[in-house]
Amino acid sequence: MKFKPINPKGLKTYSISSRKSKVNVKDFARPFNAGSSFKEFLDYLPDILSAKDLKEIVSIVVKARKSKNVVAAGLGAHVIKVGLSPVIIDLMEQGVLRSIALNGAGIIHDFETAFSGQTSEDVDSEIGKGSFGMAEETGKFLNEAIKRGAKKGWGIGRSVGDMINRSKFPYKDLSILAAGVRIGVPVTVHVALGADILHINPHMDGGATGEGSYRDFQLFAGVVSKLEGGVYLNIGSAVVLPEVFLKALTLVRNLGHKVQNFTTVNMDFIQHYRPLTNVVRRPTKDGAGKGYTLTGHHEIMVPLLAAAIKEELSAAGNG
Repeated sequence: MKFKPINPKGLKTYSISSRKSKVNVKDFARPFNAGSSFKEFLDYLPDILSAKDLKEIVSIVVKARKSKNVVAAGLGAHVIKVGLSPVIIDLMEQGVLRSIALNGAGIIHDFETAFSGQTSEDVDSEIGKGSFGMAEETGKFLNEAIKRGAKKGWGIGRSVGDMINRSKFPYKDLSILAAGVRIGVPVTVHVALGADILHINPHMDGGATGEGSYRDFQLFAGVVSKLEGGVYLNIGSAVVLPEVFLKALTLVRNLGHKVQNFTTVNMDFIQHYRPLTNVVRRPTKDGAGKGYTLTGHHEIMVPLLAAAIKEELSAAGNG
């Protein structure tokens, strides 16, 4: 087979002015001026790609808050480990976040923060000695709280939140779980048995843990059933919470609850398969809603999003 060079002579062209372009100078960023307000900083961001998405997400969350629609968040434990509990609690107190879902590791870091003002064990230095996960107070206090709560018919979130809220722990005001009990915002906990250090502790009761987690799943499904017109944010959970969310969504849709027109957002420093599939794409593909992704470090992106939401609420007279 022989090939002949192609000469572009005679190529059909058109004027750039008649072409549809994705980027226009009116959407460009503007340099930040020292002394400007946070609102001006947001306005200076380009209306392009993720910056545009951030602005849209803020407006959608504020609209949901003003309309009294549900804004719920699923948080991976890393969100707590990087010091964001005060930001999350503030959004709960402001009436923005109406529900919080945690994985099993979330209650560990929440408790340790409240109890001792420190968390995030150095696993590398402890695993070789077999001492990783052996903190006495963490295993005992949490497992006992879960067992006491199960006897009262409570889920894990309320059980642990009540324990911390009633305690004299010096940093309990930094506990998301305690804030949920105090404010009346449900905090649910979704456990993968065997995945957390609590499950290797002698105080562990598999029956109570499973029962409490299942009760929280049912409560979480109740939250999901009210998401029409609302927003669900998955922040930093790559596997457990995206799976739990999708199962809760199919459950409530099967039972006849209308959950079609809502917004989902996945925030993480790496975009993973399950959040992209089970949070961003699948839940919104057949309805009028939309899924977004914001990629970046939680310790930067979550305060930025929270501040933008509060700024817009304040501007609207709903701060």
